[in-house]
Amino acid sequence: MSEAELETLPVRPRHAPGRACPVSYLYSPRDLDREPELEVAALYVVGGLYGNLEALDAVEALARAERGTVALVFNGDFHWFDIVSDDFSAVSRRVLAHVALRGNVETEIAGEESQAGCGCGYPDSVYDAEVARSNEILRRLRATARRLPLWREALRPLRMHLVARVGEARVAVVHGDAGSLAGWGFAHDRLDDPAHAAWIADAFRQSGADVFASSHTCLPAMRRYEVDGRTRSIANNGAAGMPNFLGTRHGIVTRIGVEPREDAARLYATHVAGSWVEALRVDYDHDRWLERFDASWPPGSSAHESYHGRIVGGPRYALERARPGA
Repeated sequence: MSEAELETLPVRPRHAPGRACPVSYLYSPRDLDREPELEVAALYVVGGLYGNLEALDAVEALARAERGTVALVFNGDFHWFDIVSDDFSAVSRRVLAHVALRGNVETEIAGEESQAGCGCGYPDSVYDAEVARSNEILRRLRATARRLPLWREALRPLRMHLVARVGEARVAVVHGDAGSLAGWGFAHDRLDDPAHAAWIADAFRQSGADVFASSHTCLPAMRRYEVDGRTRSIANNGAAGMPNFLGTRHGIVTRIGVEPREDAARLYATHVAGSWVEALRVDYDHDRWLERFDASWPPGSSAHESYHGRIVGGPRYALERARPGA
């Protein structure tokens, strides 16, 4: 469907599946003001793997290059395109060997059908056709999960957020934002909205976090803020398993480390509370991943319509918009 055709579609009400989320998705920033569950020298936050096993290979290779203590935290939506049972099992086995949080995808496939659809909580700026296709992807993925009850059951107890310490920095790892599993408060456009600044400052105050690491909104952004005399940062990695910038074919992960990673993998970075917050490129085997994707989602399928163009050529989004100084 063309952009012109999409623009003619009526806007569904905010309670429609894919746009509205259940109360169980909500939490308070105060819930993040707690003792850290994890303390490491380097923390990799991997959001939006989307079933890309080739990207998982690349992420694990990045972590193996670390010299000190390191942890991988998958902060949700590690499943999505992996409707083949063997792929779903492989993603589950490998991700759950690390620290894993649930995103809206894992939450919805672990449960029965709800009025939440895909659980994405899409804002009005997302066309109805995109929402409908996401709901269909979720429906097919849930069918795969039902064939694998042990892996499906393993998703149910996953938490929505985690607090970590990296050096002196307190890091709140979430999927959506400071108040909701599927919140869009850390989307790139919201981070630069002056009307949103008070909400962001309050989220830092209530949580006590120096860094929020998120994903969910599928486009990356890193920003610095001065709150009560302290420098803070929000790092949204966009997607580990898909391109994030026009004309590229790599994913992104967020790394928070006591020491910087000053090599070709680093795209941009900032320094907060004595630690480095970095966006690292995930250079996966594109050809193998595209072959796997096309076998599961051929032309005409919902995922092919929504994502094939991005997978082969990236979204219409520039690297400069993601940098801390944007």
